[in-house]
Amino acid sequence: MNVRLSIAAAETLATAALGELGFDANDAAIVMRHLIDAELRALGYAGFGRLVSIAEQIKKRGLSQQAIKTLKETPVSARLDGCDQLGLIVAQHATEIAIVKAVTSGIAIVGASNTWYTGMLSYYAEQLALRNLVTMVASNATARVAPYGGNERRMGANPICFGFPSADEPVVWDIGTSAVGHAQVMLARRLDQPLGEGVAFDIDGRLTTDPGAALAGAFAAWGGHRGSGLGIVVQFLGMLAGSPILPGELRDFGFLIVAVQPGLLTPLDEFKKAVADYSGVVRSTRPIEQDKSLRMPFDRSRAERTARIASGFIEVPDAIHSAIVHIATGR
Repeated sequence: MNVRLSIAAAETLATAALGELGFDANDAAIVMRHLIDAELRALGYAGFGRLVSIAEQIKKRGLSQQAIKTLKETPVSARLDGCDQLGLIVAQHATEIAIVKAVTSGIAIVGASNTWYTGMLSYYAEQLALRNLVTMVASNATARVAPYGGNERRMGANPICFGFPSADEPVVWDIGTSAVGHAQVMLARRLDQPLGEGVAFDIDGRLTTDPGAALAGAFAAWGGHRGSGLGIVVQFLGMLAGSPILPGELRDFGFLIVAVQPGLLTPLDEFKKAVADYSGVVRSTRPIEQDKSLRMPFDRSRAERTARIASGFIEVPDAIHSAIVHIATGR
């Protein structure tokens, strides 16, 4: 069963829970906005489901009290030490630095390490696209994924994301390079739901649909050898941002942003029009299933968010809602 919450009530509940976990008002607001955006986009595993996981990690090891540090900086680059701060905060900080540098200098590359749970990369790419920047965002993570052809964990779920400004709506493409994401598996375990077929292995290397067994074993790579190769690339990009070869258990993630002004190569307005025109070409493709029109990346998320904002409500599984109320009330 689901609990129906007004968006305002959901924001209040998330803020209260984050405050109870020790986040100051500014950091709580940063995290809350990210989580609520996930809920509005019908990605609850990255929203309130993720908040429960954040609480569990803080209970295990405490909340870092160190401020994010800038280790190295130039007019077009910055290297950050997240100081074990939550990735949703570190990545937002990196995004804001990238925007300023790219808007000022035309291009920016920002890397951050020593962080965990960087969240939805599309959340950051959309911000950059709305500032007329083309961007690539990548993050490596705790090894939970088996390379194609194997069944032992050797790389993270390793999402990668691209964003493009447009004369219409920004185009954002965000994928994990594993067949199922860690947040999705965690939520399935909490709700006692099975995983899909063929997406995970147990500790002995056998295919499993049991979320608990998958967490002890390994996830499959998305897209066969192509997705596996892309996951390896993201592993390297995380290392470029400062992560170790294999980040530890929910620590030492690497997060990388590259942002570029289109005007360095082609007039901005012409590029934005071209992006919008091509998006129309894709959407006008004759569909295989006649009742299903084609979408561009991020169309689904945008439509879900618009619909929920219009309704004023989100729905949260009862077990997740109860857990967050428990956190928020300090019981």
